[in-house]
Amino acid sequence: MPAGATRPEARRPEPSGNRQHESEYRWRANSLWIVPLLCIAGGAIVAVITLSIDGALGYDRLPSDVLGTPTAVQTILSTAASAMLTLTTIVLTVLTLGVQLAMQQFSPRIVRALLADRRSQLAHGLFAATFLYCMIAVAKVDESAQPGDQVPSVTVAVAYLLLLASLIALVGYVHHAGQSLRVAGLIDLVGDNLQEEIERAFPLTSPPVTGERVITMPESGVVVMLDVDGLIDRARRAGDRFEMLVAVGDFVPRCGPVLRHSGDRPLDESAIRRMVVLDNERSHVGDAAYGFRKLVDITERSIASSPQHDPATAVQAIDRLHDAMRQLCLRELPGSQHHDAAGVLRLVTRELAWRGYVAIAFDEVVLVARSSPPVVRRLLAAFDDLIEVAPPDRRPPLEERRARLVAGTEEEGIPMLPDLQGIGSGRDLLETD
Repeated sequence: MPAGATRPEARRPEPSGNRQHESEYRWRANSLWIVPLLCIAGGAIVAVITLSIDGALGYDRLPSDVLGTPTAVQTILSTAASAMLTLTTIVLTVLTLGVQLAMQQFSPRIVRALLADRRSQLAHGLFAATFLYCMIAVAKVDESAQPGDQVPSVTVAVAYLLLLASLIALVGYVHHAGQSLRVAGLIDLVGDNLQEEIERAFPLTSPPVTGERVITMPESGVVVMLDVDGLIDRARRAGDRFEMLVAVGDFVPRCGPVLRHSGDRPLDESAIRRMVVLDNERSHVGDAAYGFRKLVDITERSIASSPQHDPATAVQAIDRLHDAMRQLCLRELPGSQHHDAAGVLRLVTRELAWRGYVAIAFDEVVLVARSSPPVVRRLLAAFDDLIEVAPPDRRPPLEERRARLVAGTEEEGIPMLPDLQGIGSGRDLLETD
């Protein structure tokens, strides 16, 4: 070895654990096609097995009254094979379009999570396997053979069962695909994958810390409904008082607190948890604020999305906001304190006040409306009408938002007048003579 040269370090063998992790990663990364392929192979194997059974036991194990004549069986199986091939093609095309839509609307990095969905892969594999099985089975139906040797009864019966299973799977797949392509479905898909990875890679060192006399939820979700009467009855029977720590529409993380009780008596926590209904997204049932939220989203997108600036759609959404707030301002809002029949306070919930509904309906719209004169004019008309019909104690939040809107438009130097059509029915546009 030349002087001054250093001996190259011997390459250490790679730990077997790394190879195992690498193998596992490659399996997870390349398994998008493996499940459908295994299903197809399984369909071919089942066809071979059932044909062997028919060959050993004879082709007359089931009567023709059940399976049909050879001509009818051939027609059914050939039609089914053609239909399953067409269905598989359509399903894969729809999946591709759904993935493209999700990439454009949410994130291009969500593709693998969608393609790796095991239930979708199993549905695709079942459709393809049924197609292959029917193709193999129909070739064994011989119209020219002697009676009793024409229809492989076990093979055809299994084909019928596969067709029934495919029909059920199609209905389930349509429902699952529709749920998966919603915003909440996509977020849950990524969130569930992340949760699985956290549980796999990071061991739990200590249980979650909760306060005293607090009931938590084992799973995460959005509170969509509270069984107020049931909670009051539970608190009455326990001689206790419950305080809800979340409101309808709040997200509850896993092991997050939802209720605090003041008594020392043991409670049936599982029964109480069943009275707090969780889902993966908010619902209109029992959550009126969510309807306002969606109308505001439509309004904001119509105003702020460029180049698809669409003030007409924003005005239509404000029409419905105006209508809903006009109905709400004259109604009694639910209180947060709930008593039993004897007048004892048993449950305290978190309810949205009038000022909260006004904030949800108008704060963001007022902020983005300054760039759209039709929207400003429509909002002014809505505020003027609401301030006129609302009870005196409910007018200040509306007056505050109106003043904020006017101040913002004056900074732009654009004079604005109330207009129910945005531009079309203002006093400066109508013939009054």
